[in-house]
Amino acid sequence: MTRGLAIGLGVLLVLLGALWTGQGLGYIEGSFMTGQKLWTAIGLLCVGGGLTLVVTRLRKR
Repeated sequence: MTRGLAIGLGVLLVLLGALWTGQGLGYIEGSFMTGQKLWTAIGLLCVGGGLTLVVTRLRKR
């Protein structure tokens, strides 16, 4: 996987995870995910995975 693609995927995971976390916590309404703890956990896992992917690709040369 190229460096740019990995960083882009990581950023996408962070953004999607933030959205899902917000929905799971009830801050973003209008979805079946609103207020569901499962989506909070899935969102936090996506944010963590995305950040890990971005940081590891930025450190590699």
